Amino acid sequence: MAKPAQGAKYRGSIHDFPGFDPNQDAEALYTAMKGFGSDKEAILDIITSRSNRQRQEICQSYKSLYGKDLMADLKSEISGDLARLILGLMMPPAHYDAKQLKKAMEGAGTDEKALIEILATRTNAEIRAINEAYKEDYHKSLEDALSSDTSGHFRRILISLATGNREEGGENLDQAREDAQVAAEILEIADTPSGDKTSLETRFMTILCTRSYPHLRRVFQEFIKMTNYDVEHTIKKEMSGDVRDAFVAIVQSVKNKPLFFADKLYKSMKGAGTDEKTLTRIMVSRSEIDLLNIRREFIEKYDKSLHQAIEGDTSGDFLKALLALCGGED
Repeated sequence: MAKPAQGAKYRGSIHDFPGFDPNQDAEALYTAMKGFGSDKEAILDIITSRSNRQRQEICQSYKSLYGKDLMADLKSEISGDLARLILGLMMPPAHYDAKQLKKAMEGAGTDEKALIEILATRTNAEIRAINEAYKEDYHKSLEDALSSDTSGHFRRILISLATGNREEGGENLDQAREDAQVAAEILEIADTPSGDKTSLETRFMTILCTRSYPHLRRVFQEFIKMTNYDVEHTIKKEMSGDVRDAFVAIVQSVKNKPLFFADKLYKSMKGAGTDEKTLTRIMVSRSEIDLLNIRREFIEKYDKSLHQAIEGDTSGDFLKALLALCGGED
């Protein structure tokens, strides 16, 4: 996994549960769901404190002990936001991401923000696993789905990200200077005569979608030296719509991925209504990867802990489950 810019290691809030016994957990879940009404506390307690790998084992034990599908049983016992969170935790990560992408493309409007958030932040290995899961679950390639649901330059960016072909090496200084020059030309702040706009746009897209993270960090530094501007601010100023949002997300993810997610979580809880879908998606998908880093970035930037934000914005069992995933107060 790529290291964040600060050289710190990524750390999740959920780990393998010590002394894990899948049969025991399966029995406890079965008991919690037996009879009239369910023991939600017990369900939450088990599922939010086991790692995804362990949850898959519980599913298998449940099937062999009771001949029943744990996911189906959970679905019939819980509903609403809590169900979305718990069932999300029960899915293998690649299948969970595939489902979120599918949902973002379903129905009348496309949820471009969700597509960008997932495709711009996953590693090559994660993207490849998502492609396999998508094909297995929906009998259609992710690329075909993106092609039929998006268009123009935005579609090309998403499909490029969805191939999972980002370089994984270090930086190349000469190449970084050339890349920074292309960025300066496309963002129209270079003194050089502008070339063909379309081919420049394609080159800029290729740079952002296929260069390695360490290399892109160097490109952004060279860009500042060359133009005295920050590439993220310049993209925000010079571009618009989904293309701008996709490029900004890539740049933010390269600069500091946990901060990118901290911002998204903050926005999901800011103002009048809560965006439970985004809140759930990030908490589920980052819990074993970098949620502790996200928590640190959150409190540094917003002067309140993620724990406090969740407490102030959600309630009931959904709140309890989110706090369990959050893994503590900062």
